[in-house]
This record gives sequence, C-alpha cells and structure tokens, in this order.
Amino acid sequence: MTAQNHDSSAALVKMANDIADYFHSEPDRQVAVNGIASHIQRVWDPRMRKKILAYYAERKGEGLNDLARSAIARLAAE
Repeated sequence: MTAQNHDSSAALVKMANDIADYFHSEPDRQVAVNGIASHIQRVWDPRMRKKILAYYAERKGEGLNDLARSAIARLAAE
C-alpha cells in the first residue's frame, strides 16, 4: 500500500468511525449498523466505497470501531 493510499484509507476509516460514533447511542445494534451502512451507500462516492471495502478486505477492518466494522462487513457481503 503506497503512502497516498494509506492516507486516503486512513481518512475513510476516520469518516466511517465518525458516522458510527453518531449512531453509537442507538440502543438497537442492528439498527445502528444498518444506518451506518445505509449512509455510506447513499452518501459516499462509489470510489470511496470501493476503497473502504478493499481496505476492509486487505486489513480486516483494522482501525474501524466495532459498529463501523460491522457496517462495512455488511456492505462487503452484499
């Protein structure tokens, strides 16, 4: 992974974690995961989604918090 790819992946990880932090107060974990996945699917550019999915596959979600990792895993499974 080049330094530029790492930097952009780190930014996407931070963004995914920020979205997950927003949903953290949701008492139903599945609703939170679905909300995060839905947000990423609706709002993120396809290139961003492709990059975070590749990062997830390559690094097993390293750096993603639990909710973000679960949402990315759900998107990866689709």
